[in-house]
Amino acid sequence: MKNSVIFGLVIGVLSIAWLFIMRASGYNLADSKASPIEYVSILIPLIGLFFGVKNFRDGELKGKMGFLEALIQSFKILLVGGALAVFGGIIFINWINSNGSDTTFQSFSGRIFGALLVGVIEAFAVSLLLTTKSNKVD
Repeated sequence: MKNSVIFGLVIGVLSIAWLFIMRASGYNLADSKASPIEYVSILIPLIGLFFGVKNFRDGELKGKMGFLEALIQSFKILLVGGALAVFGGIIFINWINSNGSDTTFQSFSGRIFGALLVGVIEAFAVSLLLTTKSNKVD
């Protein structure tokens, strides 16, 4: 569980930092349309998941990990990182980027749902990539 908390915190902190980077760059976060630079944020959970699951495989499982073990570890990492990112995003919207419009929360919730879908797809990809044990079905 320690591994998933550490790498989940990394994903969460980097996601919150990305909000501030986007705001400092002058991008309008209240707009419901995504700008092309926002797609770079896809790399945050991908890198966190890859190194988190790889560390779990090499450290705790001595290099032998099945697909289901990798997928469960990926979901644990995403759960911690997602909870921290949503909490930080709500604080960001309510106190830091408050401009009195409800559009910001609506666009943010749409982005969070999109991030959830991307995270699940990345969890499957990282799990397939780092699986070392094959399970025979006879």
